[in-house]
Amino acid sequence: MPLVGPRIRDRRRALGVTQAALASTLGISASYLNLIEAGRRRIGGALLRQIAEALDLGMDDLDGAAERRVLSDLAELAAEPLLVGLGLDPATAPDLASRHPGWARALVTLHRAWLDRGRTASALSDRLRHDPFLPDAVHKLLTRVAAIKSSAEIVQGAQDLPPEQLRRFAVIVGSDSQRLAELAQVLAAYFERAHTAVRSVTPVGEVDDFLADRGHHFPALEDAAEALRAAAGIAGDGARDAEAALARHLARTHGEHLAPGSPPMALARRAAELACGDGALADELRRASTLSNDAARRRAAQVLTDYLAAAVLMPYDAFLAAARALRFDAEALGRRFDTGFAAACERLATLHRPGDEGLPFALMRVDAAGYLSRRVPLPRLPVPRHGSACPLWAAYQALQSPGAIVRQLVEFPGGERFVMIARTVDQPGPGFPMPRRVASLMLACDALYADRTVYGDGLDLGSNAPALPVGPNCRVCPRTGCTWRQEDPMIDA
Repeated sequence: MPLVGPRIRDRRRALGVTQAALASTLGISASYLNLIEAGRRRIGGALLRQIAEALDLGMDDLDGAAERRVLSDLAELAAEPLLVGLGLDPATAPDLASRHPGWARALVTLHRAWLDRGRTASALSDRLRHDPFLPDAVHKLLTRVAAIKSSAEIVQGAQDLPPEQLRRFAVIVGSDSQRLAELAQVLAAYFERAHTAVRSVTPVGEVDDFLADRGHHFPALEDAAEALRAAAGIAGDGARDAEAALARHLARTHGEHLAPGSPPMALARRAAELACGDGALADELRRASTLSNDAARRRAAQVLTDYLAAAVLMPYDAFLAAARALRFDAEALGRRFDTGFAAACERLATLHRPGDEGLPFALMRVDAAGYLSRRVPLPRLPVPRHGSACPLWAAYQALQSPGAIVRQLVEFPGGERFVMIARTVDQPGPGFPMPRRVASLMLACDALYADRTVYGDGLDLGSNAPALPVGPNCRVCPRTGCTWRQEDPMIDA
């Protein structure tokens, strides 16, 4: 949390509290508090709540999820080719975002507006080149202009034409002028209708921002899941225990009979829609101020419904207890709850109940074409919003070994070290003869926590241990001589 330290320092100074006094209140040493304020020590959980209470701040004020997104956006801004010559130092971005958040957001807003205008211009240019309507309409327009010009020249040059012929040419000119006006109106109407606006922030991006604002954890939906489990009479913890109970509940309460053999997740999703569509789900959507259009709201509704369904099949307390017992083994958890690897990974990334958290995991899902369809970043591990991540990340390596877990200890240019694991997952496809739909799902955690997971076993997690050198993505990675580089860095090392 690179911005938490400076925020604590600024708030402490504003209140006139010394480091020693605050450290004494918290029960930690002044030197440790100094490291926290300098951004050199991570904090979370109970200590973060203690600091928030001591400084009379809300947890949201200290967590800084929105500011971390601003940092990611500032890094993209600094990587613009137009700005490379200015020698912007990405390392100064946290100080700008912390001390002058309004200016930082203004820069990001201007950058996004600039991207919007550029992409809109490109889309319009592409439309002008490729839309078959335009050349056809212009051809007809020019044909009418030529016909009018020809008739007018005849009338002008022939002074001895009989009145009958002059009237005939006048009728022709009038008729062609009318058709020309109609064509011009059609062309004008086309451009009136053809609004081509391209947003730099897509509905997917807006939903990502919404989820990040909420810390990828929704207490109201967790409560709604417990209420739905009670209403459906689900006794056990696994999906198989829930399957029959949910089918009975749907039939008894809503008169719905899903096809025999429907997956438990489909049953839970439908039950969640019917039970909470006008309640907890609708309440969360109403609070989603970052969703600016119907497409984003529809996607958010789907994501929240999936979250609620997962909470029904993998209740928080039981899942967290099992995760700790199994040392956060996603495959073992998928078997334990009968939900599979992918659902277990998604659930691991949402265990953020204050005072009873799991481990902080980043999550990323990418398909064979490189499209990122799911991203849960960490404060020191930003998953790219646009384009692809570093090709050395486990998410991409797993696509070369379908079905096998790929594990890596990686180190970023700034010295941050993470354990990454990834595996391919099959997604429902259209059937033969279309190809399978395969994606790669990756979990990552800070190396500091790796010894608490099964994925740290057998790894030397010491700070001097060998690790795979990686970067965020090629555009902003300063590593030179990387044989995996796909494009030149925008910022010199």
